[in-house]
Parts: sequence; C-alpha cells; structure tokens
Amino acid sequence: MSAIAIPYGAYWCTPFARWQGSLAHLHSLRFAAQVARDALAARAIALAEFDYGVLGMTVPQRNCFYGLPWLTGEMGAAHIGGPTIMQACATSARVLVQAGQEIASGAAECALAITADRVSNGPHLYYPNPLGAGGTGESEDWVLGNFDKDPLAGCNMLTTAENCARRWGVSSAEQHALVLRRHEQYLAATVPDSDGRSFQSRYMVTPLAVPDQRGKRVVATLTGDEGVHATTAAGLASLTPVLKDGSVTFGAQTHPADGNAGMVVTTAARARALSRDAAIRIEIIASGQARTELAYMPAAPIAAAQRALASAGLGIKDLAAIKSHNPFAVNDIIFARETGANLDAMNNYGCSLIWGHPQAPTGMRAIIELIEELVLRGGGHGLFHGCAAGDTAMAVVLRVH
Repeated sequence: MSAIAIPYGAYWCTPFARWQGSLAHLHSLRFAAQVARDALAARAIALAEFDYGVLGMTVPQRNCFYGLPWLTGEMGAAHIGGPTIMQACATSARVLVQAGQEIASGAAECALAITADRVSNGPHLYYPNPLGAGGTGESEDWVLGNFDKDPLAGCNMLTTAENCARRWGVSSAEQHALVLRRHEQYLAATVPDSDGRSFQSRYMVTPLAVPDQRGKRVVATLTGDEGVHATTAAGLASLTPVLKDGSVTFGAQTHPADGNAGMVVTTAARARALSRDAAIRIEIIASGQARTELAYMPAAPIAAAQRALASAGLGIKDLAAIKSHNPFAVNDIIFARETGANLDAMNNYGCSLIWGHPQAPTGMRAIIELIEELVLRGGGHGLFHGCAAGDTAMAVVLRVH
C-alpha cells in the first residue's frame, strides 16, 4: 500500500462568489477546467503527470453526463479518466478519499481531484411520466426544492439545525457570539503580513479574471470572496429566528455560493517532486463516515470525526487544528460540547459559515486552509469534518510534517 500524499502548494481555490453574483453565468465545469489548467501551469505541474482524476459536483448542468472525462478533455488532458462523485456537502471529502484509495491500492500514481459547483441558477428539471394524468410529468427545482425538503425526513435543512439547537439547548445569543468569532477569524486571513501576503493568498486564485459565457472577454475581476458582509453584535441581535419558535437566524447560517477548487493527490515520492517545498510533507492518514438520526444533520460530524480519529489512533487533544463545514453555527457548538474541542480555536482563518457554501468545493477549500494552517504551525495533525444532506457526514485526518 502506498502512502497518500499531497504536494505542498499543489492545490488552489477560486474566491467564492455569493448566490447570483459574478460567477452565476458560468458553466461550472468548463470554468473549473480553465482554472485548473492555469493553476497547474503556474505550479509547473505538467498534465502528463496525471493518470487518474476525480470530479466532485452536486448541481447538474448541461452535458455534465460526461463528467470528469469531459472536464479533463477541456483542460487538454484527454488521457485522464475517472469517476464523478456527488455526496452533497461531503463531496470534497469523498473525492479526496476516492483519489487516495486509488493511490494507496497502486492503481494510480497521481490523481487530479477537482470540485466545482454553480449553486446559482440551479436547473429546473422535468421528469416524463407516461402514466401521469394526461401523460403529464413531474418537475423539481434542483437547488431550491431540495434545500426545502428532505424526501425522507420530510423537513427542510433549517429544521435539522433547530432540532439540534433544541436538544443541546443552544440559544440565538450563543450562535451569534460564535458567528462574531468566526467572522473575526475570517478577517485575519485577509490581512497582509509583514511581507504583504495574506493567508488567503497562499492558495487562492487572485486576481481571478471572470470570462463571459463564451470565454472571449473578461467581464469582472475578483480579488477575494464576493458576498462576505461586515458582521456586528448589534446587527445580529436585531435578527429574529427564521422559523417560528426557533433560534436560528439568517445571520447564524451560511449562504449559497459559486466556485471551484482543485488538489493533487499522489504518492509520497511523487509529492516531493511536485511540491513547492519538498521539505514539507502532507499525508491523508484516515477518514470517517457517519449517519445520524433522521432530521439531525448538524450532529452527524460528531460520529464521523470520532471514527476518523479512531482510525488514525488519535484523540481531539492530539490535533493541532480543526476545520469544519458549518452551514449553521449550531454545528460547531454541539461538536465542541460532545468532543471537548476548543470552540474558539476551531476554524482559524475562515469557514463556510462565513465565506459561503458552493457545495462540492466547500470542503476542499476548508482542507486546503487546514493544510496551510498546519504548515504555519510547523506541522501536526489536523481534522476536517462536515455534515451533508441526508443526515450524513464525512471527516478526514491529515498530517503535516
């Protein structure tokens, strides 16, 4: 079995643009192909290095039937094949696990992992039904309809957060206090250091030239995330819960977004050759999956993280850093209560609660930030965890040394 490694610096992420923002007009797979091609060229990583690929996406777009092979073909790397994976908000973690398993088994030596979604302008789908009244079919709004109702639990995602808030006794005030802390952590990632370099500049593709739909001209330039607004205690306190008799306000949950991210997953030997700094070693050492009871989605990462840590032979106190996909502030609060994690120390430099949620690439950005935080700390073990639709979750444990 080969070790599963990530070359230092061999990853990237676009800024995330809020719902109906600057990336809303782009085909997410074609745009991800362009970004990946340019990012690899900037890192002097030749497309010929790859013998496998994995694509993660959750919102269908025209021609996505062709998945990963189409995307790599658009990049000019038609020799790269592999699967397309959809596991809701856990897609990124699953993509990395899939790529890692292929490397560990010896079936591949260098995998390109790409995640991309455009949550804006989600498709309206029509399903033919010749047995329907008059032959009339059924339809759904892929994004809004599925946000609004889990077909098994019969409730929307916000209800799962309220269920957890009630069980763990989490108030609006406690959620808002955490939002302020997470916003403070996010801002720390945008401030230039003495060398004029911010934390986000360590991995983010900026300035990001946004093309028109035909890719012929630049229509916008993003120098950072779009849609992150100033957050104040007074502003949060003025908000009322979205659901009657609830505790979760619009300020205590994430917002839908658009964007893409990519990463190279390979063997230890290949990672040293492709790394920006061969002295820095990054390994994926464990993963975990879990499913919690119906309509308690924010609680699912607790068990997923515990399984990943048990597989790695580690405990919470052994971790140098923790990152989460936290669509609700409730997620982090109950995770810290159940595991003993330091709530204030989780999610340094940002999280999806603040920078938004384009679904497939959300977790990959968090994992990239986790790597960079561990590098700044001089190494150590790190944990990423996040919930997903269907009351499920994934977790990944990394080691930087």
